[in-house]
Amino acid sequence: MTDLSLVPAAPQRQSRRDIGFALGVVAILAILFLPIPPFLIDFGLALSIAVSVLILMVSLWIQKPLEFSAFPTVLLIATLLRLALGIATTRLILAHGADGVHSAGHIISGFSQLVMGGDFVIGIVVFVILITVNFLVITKGATRIAEVGARFTLDAIPGKQMAIDADLNAGLIDDKQAQLRRSELEEESSFFGSMDGASKFVRGEAVAGLIIIAVNIFGGIIIGVTRHGLPLGEAADIFTRLSVGDGLVSQIPALIISLAAGLLVSKGGTRGSTDKAVLGQLGAYPRALYVAASLLFCLALVPGLPFLPFAGLGAVMAFIGYRVPVLLARQQEAQREVEAEQKQLVDAAAKDSVRETLRTAEIEIAVGKQLATVVLRNPGEMAHRIGKMRRKFAERYGFVVPDIKISEALSVPGKAYQIRMHGTVVATFDMRIGEIMVVVGEGPRPDVPGDEVREPAFGMKAVWISEAYAAEVKREGFTAIDALSVMLTHASEVVSNNLAQLLSYKDMRSLLDRLDPEYKRLIEDICPSQISYSGLQAVLKLLLAERVSIRNLHLILEAIAEIVPHARRSEQVVEHVRMRMAQQICGDLSDGGRLNVLRLGGKWDLTFHESLKRDAKGEVAEFDIDPRLVEQFGAEASVAIRDRMKSAGSFALVTAPDARPYVRMIIERMFPALPVLSHVEIARGTDIRSLGAIA
Repeated sequence: MTDLSLVPAAPQRQSRRDIGFALGVVAILAILFLPIPPFLIDFGLALSIAVSVLILMVSLWIQKPLEFSAFPTVLLIATLLRLALGIATTRLILAHGADGVHSAGHIISGFSQLVMGGDFVIGIVVFVILITVNFLVITKGATRIAEVGARFTLDAIPGKQMAIDADLNAGLIDDKQAQLRRSELEEESSFFGSMDGASKFVRGEAVAGLIIIAVNIFGGIIIGVTRHGLPLGEAADIFTRLSVGDGLVSQIPALIISLAAGLLVSKGGTRGSTDKAVLGQLGAYPRALYVAASLLFCLALVPGLPFLPFAGLGAVMAFIGYRVPVLLARQQEAQREVEAEQKQLVDAAAKDSVRETLRTAEIEIAVGKQLATVVLRNPGEMAHRIGKMRRKFAERYGFVVPDIKISEALSVPGKAYQIRMHGTVVATFDMRIGEIMVVVGEGPRPDVPGDEVREPAFGMKAVWISEAYAAEVKREGFTAIDALSVMLTHASEVVSNNLAQLLSYKDMRSLLDRLDPEYKRLIEDICPSQISYSGLQAVLKLLLAERVSIRNLHLILEAIAEIVPHARRSEQVVEHVRMRMAQQICGDLSDGGRLNVLRLGGKWDLTFHESLKRDAKGEVAEFDIDPRLVEQFGAEASVAIRDRMKSAGSFALVTAPDARPYVRMIIERMFPALPVLSHVEIARGTDIRSLGAIA
């Protein structure tokens, strides 16, 4: 059972801590005015040394400067503590210094005896050196770094704010992350601004230390001689020892805190603790360590120089240079293993998530369980042939089709496969395990047992025969096709018939980004002022729907730029583009340098012309034709086209420019791969062979 009386405990502890901190500051201020006994002075000086060492250790181990953003406040309090203790020790030295070196406490007397060795001249020299190092070297450098850091940090605030806003608008970060980064930016500017002012505390304290020790020495000598009747030499000895001991006790913590301030501001944008930042970067170059070790070994062999120090340090550097690459390799290997484990966890979580079930492959071949043992037994060959097929499409049509996913599906019959586009089945076929296919067309079939079928890609006559008759079939001059080739050929033809569906908006933007700068400026001129990017994608899709390659994208963009000021419909733009690309279209359709054409005939030319209804501007508004004429045209065209396919091979159907889209609309349902051209799309100089007319 929960004790409700304990709920406000945390606020009470917080309140007590606040009160304790305030009392501590008040106690420091009280030292400035109230006389303090020597044992409390010893405690205060020990506390000053402990606080300075703690500040130095924290400065060494923080990962970045902002983690010690309270440093300016801590520095002010520590400086105030040392100054208060300096005033208290000055009061004791001047009031009771004549009693001996222990009159200001044991810490001061201990430092005076330990450092000075009984001679106050040594103490003065050591004190002056400490003041010089602290004031002219560490403090001055740290102050300059803090000043420059504050200036550049404040100058960089507008740019960093704009970068945060840009990332937020682009969706790279959310509101919480943007707010966190803004607050961190504010803390950074406030920190470096405060450090610029806080460095002045240390400089001022160094000057105050000089003044205090001078006052203690000369004031003590005067008081000892005039008030206590001490000889001048004895008074000078006692008060100089006490003053220099007091100066050493106060300057050593000041030097430590100055070092901490220098480490903090010089850290800059380096992440990680100081040992990792310094030692890691110094030891990251083994060749530098080897060169330094070689130099030390050479110095060890020089006559007159000690051998052991140089040789020992050279051996240490050489050993570090040898070990660093080994340790770095182990760390990188461990990091790669951790990243691999994290990636596996992320992939497993994504695989099990509901969103993963919503994703569908753009092209997928789902095979049955029995067929999978045949076509998937060599994944390397499958991946090689699919990659080769994709390269062929890229070279011919000008864009990279999506990767083809091969998967085993329990919903597919064991010996069948399905070709899916965006998750929809567009083609299916039943295979024969352990048999090969021989395509015979309208010719004779091989003299071996087999079952007649239609091959799936082009609908031609074929025969399934046993693999045992493969050698005999080849001797008769026939070509045997294995199951994998049948499936991939079928997939290639299905992809060719669905190119328009496979050109995504992302693919189009990728094609545009690879253009030369001049054509990028052309795109900026027409998009989106005259045609939108989705409209540009529609034009490219209409071209691919009729298997017109978009590899010469710069020519297509030039043609679009010519027509879009006068025509906005995608169909009108496409007809103009096809006319401008006549040379490419005829070249791709030519067979041995000759273009075989089948004409529409006068009867059907007139029929289609009369079916086109035009508006007041003379543009085609609608296509109005009697359905019976469509059926008659389809029947006559089917007979004529099949006859030419048997004898002439590849050819194109040619019609009038205005009727071309509508003739294509009727023909593609019977012969999707048959190109339909208009008279203006036949390039000049093309060798044409007429195969007759449909009518």
